[in-house]
Amino acid sequence: QVQLVESGGGLVQAGGSLRLSCVVSGSIFSIGGVGWYRQAPGKQRELVAHITSSHSTNYADFVKGRFTISRDNAKNTVYLQMNSLKPEDTAVYYCHHPLAGWGQGTQVTVSS
Repeated sequence: QVQLVESGGGLVQAGGSLRLSCVVSGSIFSIGGVGWYRQAPGKQRELVAHITSSHSTNYADFVKGRFTISRDNAKNTVYLQMNSLKPEDTAVYYCHHPLAGWGQGTQVTVSS
């Protein structure tokens, strides 16, 4: 059974950094791209960043210059390095793979 497991969330002060990890079990990791999404209370889930199997990336405007997505195919893992965090980045962060679906999410809370 293919699974995605996110980790790395937590509580951080504004201006701080966190690195999220998404491990995709199974042999499908290298087939498709992986996206990081987030959902704040009362808001819709939105795309934060995406990386293809060939390492091409794209970012939402609100994280450009602050967040970096990367992948390590040997570890079946996608990372989201988040720097210069703002209170408005507070949300549950999810990763998604087209064949594996969604992970359970990891909470990121940024205090002012």
